[in-house]
Amino acid sequence: MAKNIVVIPGDGIGEEITAAAVQVLEKISQKHSLNLEFAKHHAGGAAIDLYGEPLPKSTIDAAKQADAVLLGAVGGYKWDNVAPHLRPEKAILGLRKELGLYANLRPVKVPATLAEYSPLKPEIVSDIDIVIVRELTGGIYFGEKCESEQRDGVECAWDVEIYSEPEVERIMKIACETAQKRSGKIVSVDKANVLASSRLWRKTVAKVVADYSDVAVSNMYVDNCAMQLALNPKSFDVIVTSNLFGDILSDEAAVLGGSIGMMPSASLGDGTGLYEPIHGSAPDIAGQGIANPIGTILSGAMLLRYSLNEEAAALDIEKAVESVLAEGYRTADLYREGLKKVSTTEMAALITAKI
Repeated sequence: MAKNIVVIPGDGIGEEITAAAVQVLEKISQKHSLNLEFAKHHAGGAAIDLYGEPLPKSTIDAAKQADAVLLGAVGGYKWDNVAPHLRPEKAILGLRKELGLYANLRPVKVPATLAEYSPLKPEIVSDIDIVIVRELTGGIYFGEKCESEQRDGVECAWDVEIYSEPEVERIMKIACETAQKRSGKIVSVDKANVLASSRLWRKTVAKVVADYSDVAVSNMYVDNCAMQLALNPKSFDVIVTSNLFGDILSDEAAVLGGSIGMMPSASLGDGTGLYEPIHGSAPDIAGQGIANPIGTILSGAMLLRYSLNEEAAALDIEKAVESVLAEGYRTADLYREGLKKVSTTEMAALITAKI
């Protein structure tokens, strides 16, 4: 039976990097008899130009019916001055809402061949392999807020952090299922010594993990976690945390690898999963053939792992990427003297040849 993958190139370098990922996925589909089929749809600035809106209904419908969605990137200078409701970035928020995506998975993996690019010492970051599971639709970002009010003659603004037990339960289940594919160890990050919402979070985490005999959870305050990510990142495997804390910690962790061009992500929920690199659309280098496609290619590996449950195929892609990097091939963002500079399409071809 065919597996239908909706590909949304988006804007800027999106066309180049998604084409590279599809090339790799087509090869892996042949090798593992996955019968993957790809259909391209539009979102972001490209959709504004074609349809007058960032997320047309045809894209939403196709995404809902697909087995998975692979996204490039959206946005660019061209659409900086459009009305707020038409901004290209609304496509991402719209897809998350329409697909019911509430969990963001951000892997941070630093092979020894890339440790030199990290701002930390190679011995600290070499062979890091972390997944941060961030709650995506709750917490302070979506709570009640006030932009301005007077209190005792002073202007104030406020935001409310609210989490319900079901919201924490479902993100914790995703974290447990992720840990089951790995070492079975989770660090749950909160601020339970100060925040009531964190105390509910911690209590609910303990209740959920009781149903997973092969998973162990420890708790850590967010300030300590931020420090340990810099001092001892190898101590982590799976981190699960709230929307606000996950937003901050995942960006901190992304720096460990030295290049956001390498970083994939997955957004999961009860329906179709959405997979995309963490970097932007980079309109300044679009069409030049120098964009790094590896973050998108590795997002394709996550697609295989989490939406199609094809672990062996996912590992084949990850091993192919590591092999090409070990041989010294680099796109412009990672190139240094003594290495071999390649274009976007050349990098995709090298990785494909390793599968």
